[in-house]
Amino acid sequence: MRVLGVDPGLTRCGVGVVEGVAGRPLTMVGVGVVRTPADAELGHRLVEIERGIERWLDEYRPECVAVERVFSQHNVRTVMGTAQASAVAMLCAARRGIPVALHTPSEVKAAVTGSGRADKAQVGAMVTRLLRLDAPPKPADAADALALAICHIWRAPAQNRLQRAVAAHRTLKGRTA
Repeated sequence: MRVLGVDPGLTRCGVGVVEGVAGRPLTMVGVGVVRTPADAELGHRLVEIERGIERWLDEYRPECVAVERVFSQHNVRTVMGTAQASAVAMLCAARRGIPVALHTPSEVKAAVTGSGRADKAQVGAMVTRLLRLDAPPKPADAADALALAICHIWRAPAQNRLQRAVAAHRTLKGRTA
């Protein structure tokens, strides 16, 4: 499975592509950051993020896009920018018919480090170890994007089984009603 992880942000939107399957060594295929100037108009920034995500989708052809689920923070402006960048990534994937998965920051941290409260340095260190890299990807947004992709590869099989079970239950329930 090839997954594009997206750590959304207006100034720095981390992107990383990981390939592999659960239970086997994973491979980093690409990592980077889509940047926009902080002083640019919001609409232009969103268009730049879209162009950047589209380039990554064109170049790496992922089977799935894993995006960090936006959660409430104290700074509403930061949440809004993150949500807007997240929506752009989801839109780009949906336009191409690529499935999108959302993962919370604590879910990603727990999957990669074993602790949902891990700090950025711990996530970077584990991403480096899991992908057999020489050094943690910089900036942290890039490492976080790779962590999202890793989390999805590891959790997708269980999530798929759960979704099939729920669908089967609904079908069975519909027959008895």
